[in-house]
Amino acid sequence: NFDSDGFTVGSNAEVNSNGHNIVAWNWLAGTAFSNDASATGVGNVDSSGQVNTTAGFSIVSWQFTTSADNLIFHGLSSAPEMMILKSRTTAYNWDVYHTALSAPTKRFILNGTTNSTGAGIELAGFFDTAPTDTLFEYNTSALTNNDNVIAYCFHSVEGYSKIGTYLGNNSADGTFVYTGFRPAFVLIKKYNAAGQWWGVYDSARDPDNLVTQRLWWNATNVESAYSTDELDFLSNGFKPRGN
Repeated sequence: NFDSDGFTVGSNAEVNSNGHNIVAWNWLAGTAFSNDASATGVGNVDSSGQVNTTAGFSIVSWQFTTSADNLIFHGLSSAPEMMILKSRTTAYNWDVYHTALSAPTKRFILNGTTNSTGAGIELAGFFDTAPTDTLFEYNTSALTNNDNVIAYCFHSVEGYSKIGTYLGNNSADGTFVYTGFRPAFVLIKKYNAAGQWWGVYDSARDPDNLVTQRLWWNATNVESAYSTDELDFLSNGFKPRGN
């Protein structure tokens, strides 16, 4: 159940195995929206979902069409800087858009470790143009007509969230990454070399520095700590403490 103040899980072992420690990350959307493209003249496919413009987060659902470029209203007040997209109908990758990518036609794959310059990462027609304050574009030959697609869209909000890039320095005194707030959740992906996983750190599992307990979004591994992959969560950002 999705409840007014949280959620309730059932008995499935993946979410409620006896004696297991489980983590969940939650964002509040909360305001329903819908867009009839033919009536509003915004985009060319109908979309609906939930949005929190203050937090820079929306959930968007639509039916994919193969007859034209899919131009979808996202409900946010600024252009998304990161989007996670998944067909609910066709077995296919979790596609990720990020402003770090050198061109809108490139993507990350959330369920893989391929990077932005690696084999199979550039897909012609995936995004022909970058998202705008109103719309994003999504095109792929991997989906079929009338596929149901879900997208989770994010943009940075001062004092709340930060989406961006940094350059590592292979030092225990790592690059300081400014966010403007003490982070509670950090997702990191190296993108100029293949085979690098999606690493997640958070202050719920690891409330004190050093933050060492890492999970992988693209793998089934249990959490693990490595001396070269530690972070400091600081009042206005974070700092890697290793290579």
